[in-house]
Formats: sequence, C-alpha cells, structure tokens
Amino acid sequence: MGDMGEKDLMEDAPGAGPGTAPEPRWLGDDEQRVWRAYLHATTLLEDHLDRQLQRDAGMPHVYYGLLVQLSQAPRRRLRMTELAKSAKITRSRLSHAVARLEKNGWVRREDCPSDKRGQFAQLTDEGVEVLRRTAPGHVAAVRQAMFDRLSPEQVTQLGVIMRVMAEGLEPAGPDADLPWLR
Repeated sequence: MGDMGEKDLMEDAPGAGPGTAPEPRWLGDDEQRVWRAYLHATTLLEDHLDRQLQRDAGMPHVYYGLLVQLSQAPRRRLRMTELAKSAKITRSRLSHAVARLEKNGWVRREDCPSDKRGQFAQLTDEGVEVLRRTAPGHVAAVRQAMFDRLSPEQVTQLGVIMRVMAEGLEPAGPDADLPWLR
C-alpha cells in the first residue's frame, strides 16, 4: 500500500467541492519524494549533532551554535537581539538558552550602557574552554554525517540551494515574521 499524500487526504474533505477555493498546487511525486528525503535527512542530522554535543558537552546543538557565534564576535560579545538574529531563534528561546549557559558559567549577561532595555551576552573564559574541548568532536560529527558523503560538486550545489531557500524565507520589511523579531 502506497503513502497517502495531502492531495489524497483532501479529496474527501468536507467542502472540497467546486467553487470553494482555488485548487492547491499539490506536490508532484518527485517533489513529494524530495520533500520527504529533506525532512528525513534534516531530522536525523539534527538528532545526530544533538546527541554528539549532549554526550561531549552536555548541551544541545542550538546552545553550541550560540557559543560559536559569541566566540566569533568582537570581544566575544553580542547584543541579545543580534545573537537571536544570527541564531535564527526567538528572543524568548534565546533568553532561556542564555540563562542555562549562564548557569553553567559559559556566558554572562551585561547591561547595555546606551540602551536601558538592551543586554549583551558575553562568552566567558569557561565558555571558550568548552568550545575548545568540544569543537573537534563536533566538526568530526558534521564531516561524518554530511561532507564525507558528498562530492565537491554536491557540496557546491547544496550551498547554492540552501542560500536560495534562506533568501526566500527571510523577507525584508517591517512586517517580516522572523523568529528573532518575535
């Protein structure tokens, strides 16, 4: 028995008759296969990286990404709003993550002198040490899961594809509904 797609589910939906709404642009068979392969691979990749980082450093992948962003910033610090934007997460998720990283002694918050409501997140020396110890295992996990499996041409193609997708999902303007603006 084959997989049932969204189109199959909607054919019997109440009110799906003529004149109700424009026909959706259903995914074709090839598109459906690519979409499912993408979901399967990205879910497994994120789980693989989370497990490696939990095992080696006791933190999820998103926390590691925050430490990396801070390590690459001038004076190892960023405004919280900039850190949320670079991590592509909501401000509330960032606040929770930074609180956990503070508890571990890897990050500290500082008030922004020019903006009473603003704060900086700063990577501590302990945070730098965690990155120094964790980075080799993390890059090995990334290489093993992704780059060692792709040809140089596939790496180039994947980079182009991901940039095109990201550009389409990151609209400009005051009405943009992006995670770091929430």
